[in-house]
Amino acid sequence: MAKSKHPDPAANEVANGAVNTAPVQSPGRIIWKRFRKHHLAVISAVFLILLGLVAILAPMVAPYDYKTQDLGIGRQLLPVGTTGHILGTDELGRDILSRLIYGSRVSLGVGFASMAVSVIIGMVVGALAGYYGGVIDNLLMRFTDMILAFPALFLLIVLAAFIGPSPTTIILIIGGLSWMGVARLVRSSFLSLKQQEFSEAARALGLQDYRIIVGHIMPNAIAPVIVAATLGVAYAILYESALSYLGLGVQPPLPTWGNMLSQAQAYLLNAPMLVLFPGLAIFLTVLAINFLGDGLRDALDPRLKE
Repeated sequence: MAKSKHPDPAANEVANGAVNTAPVQSPGRIIWKRFRKHHLAVISAVFLILLGLVAILAPMVAPYDYKTQDLGIGRQLLPVGTTGHILGTDELGRDILSRLIYGSRVSLGVGFASMAVSVIIGMVVGALAGYYGGVIDNLLMRFTDMILAFPALFLLIVLAAFIGPSPTTIILIIGGLSWMGVARLVRSSFLSLKQQEFSEAARALGLQDYRIIVGHIMPNAIAPVIVAATLGVAYAILYESALSYLGLGVQPPLPTWGNMLSQAQAYLLNAPMLVLFPGLAIFLTVLAINFLGDGLRDALDPRLKE
């Protein structure tokens, strides 16, 4: 019998000892390898971690309390680099650096807490709509479309003026008006995942719906939610800054980057640093969050190769 001219490549690999014996990497390691290739996302993550630590440790890091005033003659509107006040002072003699640090606590706190509220609402609505479908899906999605039809900033202003400004109400208002994108993402994932074999097997075993939703389908739909939540923090910080700038957000003397901008607008010409530093803090934080979201999107995308 004539030998085959095209031998089996796998047989040759076995014969030559060239079988691929590389260990299978865990999903977490694969995600980390993808993420660290996105250098801007890594830098942004480090920046945000440091910023978060500064916000948490504000009483120990800030040179002064945010309410402390330098009552010396001519100690108001001091320029950058003044001894004892690295970034100068505001119109009341308060240290700008200290107020920026304390302001980061409120701005970041409102951003992350609002994101948590929006993600919880969005996941519940999207999961119910995608899993049950039919009338429930139509009702929930039409309600979502109705909320999306209203201008978000206009609703924020009206509700903030009606309910009253405080950190808690601002968090609930922003979170309650930012869940629609998460709901749509979760719904689309559930429509696909509930048809998969693992979902059919769970139903065949007689598991209750909430156990299938929470224990089997939701963990597989969480990746796009993480990316949406990351970007939602940036929008929440911008919304809080806009409300505080308009005087409808967190009220002085408690500083936020937004109300620092609002108070500084009267001194724009003779003390531009009052506007520059809180504006730069908002810009850098939102930019870092967007870069982080881009990195997470690429790292969590199963279609991309390692």
